[in-house]
Amino acid sequence: MNRTPFLHWTAAAALAVLPTLAFAQSYPARPITLVVPFAAGGGTDSIARDVAKMLGDKLGQTVVVDNRGGGGGSIGATMVANAKPDGYTLLFATSTFVTNAASEINATYDVEKSYAPVAMIGRGPLFVVTSKELGVKNITQLRALGQARADGINFCSAGNGSINHLAGELFRQRSGLNMTHVPYKGSGPATVDLLAGRVQLFFATVPTILTHVQSNRVDLLAVTGAKRSPLFPEVPTMAEAGVPNFNITTWWGVLAPAKTPVALVNQLNQAINEVAAADLVRNRLVHEGADPISGSPADFKRALSSELALWKGVVKTSGMKLQ
Repeated sequence: MNRTPFLHWTAAAALAVLPTLAFAQSYPARPITLVVPFAAGGGTDSIARDVAKMLGDKLGQTVVVDNRGGGGGSIGATMVANAKPDGYTLLFATSTFVTNAASEINATYDVEKSYAPVAMIGRGPLFVVTSKELGVKNITQLRALGQARADGINFCSAGNGSINHLAGELFRQRSGLNMTHVPYKGSGPATVDLLAGRVQLFFATVPTILTHVQSNRVDLLAVTGAKRSPLFPEVPTMAEAGVPNFNITTWWGVLAPAKTPVALVNQLNQAINEVAAADLVRNRLVHEGADPISGSPADFKRALSSELALWKGVVKTSGMKLQ
C-alpha cells in the first residue's frame, strides 16, 4: 500500500494548523478592545468594565472599554461584526443584541453568521413594575384594570426592538390585553416618565429599576424568570402570577467577529469563565439579580439561536413594522 499521499496530506494539514497555534500561543501581544454598544455609566457598562479589568489581569494585557452607543446597540455590534477576526476586538453584548435583530431594526449584522460566540457570563430576569399612580399590586389586578379601561394600558421601553419592548409585546400576546407601546431613547428617559406617572408599565432590567423598587417609588408585580429573584423572594414569577410559559431573561456575554480562530475563542472562553466566577464580577452580577454562568462557546451559540427564534416569533405574531 502506498502511504505517500496520506503522509503528504497529513504534513500539509499540520503545516496549515501551525500558524494558528503559534498565533494563539502569542496571544494577546497587544491591548484588546472590548466594545460596549451603549453609553458609559449605565449598568451594562459597569459590568463590562469589571470584566475588562479582570480579563486584562488574566491575559496579561490591557483590555480597553470602547463605548459605541446608538441604534439600540446596533452601532457597536456592527463595528465588531466588521472588525478583523484576530481576537483584538470583542463585543460585550446583552439580550437587546438579539431582540434588535429579531425586530429587523438593523440589518447590518447577523446574530448567527456575523460572530463567533465566546462566553455568556450571566442571566437575570426583568422586573415587571408599574407606576404608583396606576394603583395595582399584582398581575391579576393589572389584567383586571387593563380589561376595564377602554384605552387599555401603556408600557414603556428603552426603544423599539429592545428587550423591554418585546417582553411587553409577549405579555400583550399572552394576556390578550389592549396595550400601547411607548418607546424611549434609552431606559433612563423611560424610567423618568414611569416615576412621573406618564407611562404605566415597564418590563425593566434590574440595574435600571432596582433603586426605585427599593425606595418604593414603583410597584414590583412579578419577575419574568423561571424562578423567584433572591433580591425579592416574596415576589412571584409571571408563571406563578397566572401567565404560563413566560420565562424571559436578559443576559450579558462576549462575542468575537466571525472566523476568529477556534483556538483564540477557546482561550478567551476559559479566561472569561474564570473572570465571571471571580468575586468582583460574580458579586456584581448577584447584586444585579443575575445568576453567574459558565459555559462553552457552543452553549452560547445555542442560546443565541433559541432566543432569536423566540423573538422572531413574537415579532411575526405582532405584525409590527419597525424600520
